[in-house]
Amino acid sequence: MFSLSVPLGKLVRALSRLRGGGSALPGLVVEKIDPRFMERTLATVPLGVAVVSGTNGKTTTTKMVVELLESQGLKVFTNRTGSNFTRGVAAALLGEVDLGGKLDADIAVLELDEAHAVHFVNRVAPRFCLLLNVLRDQLDRFGEIDKTATLLQKIAEKTTGTVVLNREDPRVARIATTVSGPKVVYFGLDESLRSTFPNDDDMRATASSPHPTGAKATTEPLPAADVVLRRVGPDDADFEFDGGTVTTGMTLRGVYNIFNAAAALALARSVVASSGRTAKPDGGERLIAALSKVAPAFGRGESLVVDGKPLELVLVKNPSGFRLGLKSFAAEGYATMIAINDNYADGRDMSWLWDVDFESLRDGGVDVVTGVRAYDMALRLQYDDVPIGSVDTDIPDALAAFIASSAGRPKRIFCTYTAMLAIRRELSKITAVEVVS
Repeated sequence: MFSLSVPLGKLVRALSRLRGGGSALPGLVVEKIDPRFMERTLATVPLGVAVVSGTNGKTTTTKMVVELLESQGLKVFTNRTGSNFTRGVAAALLGEVDLGGKLDADIAVLELDEAHAVHFVNRVAPRFCLLLNVLRDQLDRFGEIDKTATLLQKIAEKTTGTVVLNREDPRVARIATTVSGPKVVYFGLDESLRSTFPNDDDMRATASSPHPTGAKATTEPLPAADVVLRRVGPDDADFEFDGGTVTTGMTLRGVYNIFNAAAALALARSVVASSGRTAKPDGGERLIAALSKVAPAFGRGESLVVDGKPLELVLVKNPSGFRLGLKSFAAEGYATMIAINDNYADGRDMSWLWDVDFESLRDGGVDVVTGVRAYDMALRLQYDDVPIGSVDTDIPDALAAFIASSAGRPKRIFCTYTAMLAIRRELSKITAVEVVS
């Protein structure tokens, strides 16, 4: 069975890629014919599995962790397509194993959707996990956020080595009280930055309730963090660890990406410390140097070039992500398009758009609104008095019109996940777009 499943899975993967099929299909096939393929393959990885999960930032944070560990000379397997269900992991494994099913890697670092991560850890116990945040997202799938927090707690409970938690998110930080056995370490923020990164309770504060649960939690003594983000500049940041503060330039843009960099540093340091290897004398410097060079994951602040001008893709999928995206990328001087789909991978419930403040787009307006839910988005913008150039539910046509009407100007597109995939496919026809295999 094993000797046939890998070659067959690789064949399905090759055919799927030729036809432009989904990246997870080969994983689905191999799991049907060889249900223990994933568990058996990952069991051979010497340093085990590290799982990265949470509502926001999984893809970029996973990319950072991978590049940090590679800077230490480790061979890292990861599901870099961002297909973060178990079948996506199996499909990624098919691309890396040899015909005998052997994976040449020291550690596996996997981005996993919160719900599917629970299925995964019931099959493969991770040695490390990094839990980023709990925010309202895809309410049709997850329900309210306390259920999401429970899912992350189950990941932590199955972890055998080190659990890395966001001390600034009270629902994530509380997970530490529910686990026994694994070591718990934290990443965190300087007090001056906390208002920039509100937790879900903070975002729902009102004038009649100025002290939400999350804000109260920040007045209580916080546990010491292994890595603390002290300052965020336009193109650099300060991180504190090992009793000192290091300033480094950052290729990544967006304040949310920089906070996730602190999370990635904390996990990478835990992996290196637990590896049993002698750390290189300049290990800390190598980590920081690698961090400074990490480019955005595809569609997450990714910058392309169209007609000689930058075109940035900013993924948005919940109130927090959209708010931070608008805050991180100034609207002035940019042509703006918003693309909103409500496919399964985006979440069907788009009511969260009403929890986002779009006033920052008022002066320049939005040139084009597109996607399945284009008219819902346009209505929301009207309530914030944001001028709209045009509305077209057809993404390829809308994108072509947007590029033509904004010639000579830098461009920015805020888009949900499946809209982003459609936009990247269209852009690949006219400019260089990273191919994610």
